[in-house]
Amino acid sequence: MRRRRLTPEDRDIWSRYTRTAEALPQPRHGPAETMPSGQDRTTGGAGPEELSPFRLGERATARTGAHALAPSISEEIRAAPIRMDAKAHKRMITGKLRPEGKLDLHGMTLDQAHPELARFILMSHAAGKRLVIVVTGKGKSRPVDGPIPTRPGVLKHQVPQWLRMAPLASVVLQVSEAHRRHGGSGAYYVYLRR
Repeated sequence: MRRRRLTPEDRDIWSRYTRTAEALPQPRHGPAETMPSGQDRTTGGAGPEELSPFRLGERATARTGAHALAPSISEEIRAAPIRMDAKAHKRMITGKLRPEGKLDLHGMTLDQAHPELARFILMSHAAGKRLVIVVTGKGKSRPVDGPIPTRPGVLKHQVPQWLRMAPLASVVLQVSEAHRRHGGSGAYYVYLRR
């Protein structure tokens, strides 16, 4: 392969460049010189400290609940303060209070369930009922395939939030997970104000 020669224009550009360029500083130690053992060539001090071997997951904490990004809704409901008579609350959570109405939201989408829940709660309050049950189901547990965690039981998670928002918050006194005989963790007791 034949070498290409520089044109007069290329030589002019190269000469202008070499006039403005500054030379790099020469290393203090030549390539033939060796550093004493234990010293770093760049700093002249001690070399890097010995690192312990890396083990995958050694500092990871165990995930708790159904969703690691937020506490489970059951934990939130249990931690909520009791705003009703303590004796009635104990009877309610042990399944000894008889519910006066029931709404089953199984198979509904969020768009269908929200207005149905609002209608049921407001009509129950207007009829003078105190304790009703809202059945949400436990939700399907499916494997997480993507990087974004998905919460099983969308209605189970969303219903207590809707009950804390207007217009339902003004008529709802207490929300609690239902006793086994009334649906267990797939249903909620909703205790209404007078």
